[in-house]
Amino acid sequence: MSIQTRLIEYAHAGVTYEGLLAWDDAATQPRPGVAVAHTWAGRSEFEQGKAVELAEAGYVGFALDMFGKGVRGEGAEQCQALIAPLLADRALLQALVNKAVSKMSEQAEVDSGRLAAMGYCFGGLTVLDLARSGADVRGVVSFHGLFNAPETAAAGAIRAKVLCLHGYDDPMVPPESVLALAAELTAGGADWQIHAYGNTLHAFTNPAANDPGFGAVYNADADRRSAQAMHNFLAEVLA
Repeated sequence: MSIQTRLIEYAHAGVTYEGLLAWDDAATQPRPGVAVAHTWAGRSEFEQGKAVELAEAGYVGFALDMFGKGVRGEGAEQCQALIAPLLADRALLQALVNKAVSKMSEQAEVDSGRLAAMGYCFGGLTVLDLARSGADVRGVVSFHGLFNAPETAAAGAIRAKVLCLHGYDDPMVPPESVLALAAELTAGGADWQIHAYGNTLHAFTNPAANDPGFGAVYNADADRRSAQAMHNFLAEVLA
């Protein structure tokens, strides 16, 4: 096994974006592609590391970009400013994530008939919106993602299977938001799962998260359990 990576540029509405593709060059045939959507800080070493881990597990990982080439946020104020336009224009958010997944599917290493996506925090909302858009992906996985639906969400549009991995004590996604998502997915006829981890806050997969006041704290048990749930899910939907 020899994991390789390359940066890939793509464009939407005159803006250039850049993602990172990771694959095992020992593969002799195209492998399923899994896009990785980033947090509100932009594509970082965290998401790129997840793309590499996916390649090590036999997939092709693609750490996508929702903000534009080289755009990153530092601190809550900058990060909030980056996601605000996309939260206000969910049609644009959906167009951008669909463009990224389409670009991934065009790569020679990727089996374009077997695609999935996963995302963290804002990226969790991003991949849920990918599913809400009716995208032709087999599954999406949200890690400690935001659940609020866009006003334009169309019941019945979801074709992807959905897995949400959620910290039950996440102050950004209270229990009523979990119930609202369950009702939305059920009304849409989706095949869905929501795994809630007790005594677990936001950003529980990120070892650097240690801000109890903000409600974001790493949890090693939830990280391990959610990773296993994700791998089980991908093995099912991408078989």
